[in-house]
Amino acid sequence: MFTPKYPPQDTAPTAFTHPAPYGSTPYVPAHTPVPSPPVSQRPALQLTPGSTLALVAGGGALVLVVGAVLVSMLLAVAITAASVAVCAVTVRSILKSDRR
Repeated sequence: MFTPKYPPQDTAPTAFTHPAPYGSTPYVPAHTPVPSPPVSQRPALQLTPGSTLALVAGGGALVLVVGAVLVSMLLAVAITAASVAVCAVTVRSILKSDRR
């Protein structure tokens, strides 16, 4: 059950090429891949003034959104801490007055 299952080994015969006589074309098996022509090299990213402006605007919007989310989370933590402190002082006052 826990032993690995391996696929059967490929038993296909390998292609054997005989040396071609002088002046003739050598035999090329059908499964040999043909190399593709070289691709022209060009820059991966082309920035135009419009795309640069859009990129800067998008980055600025992203910074504003992330900043607003982080500030709101910090504000939620601060409000929670203040309310817990007020509750603690109130409970302490109530317990202190009961001892009298």
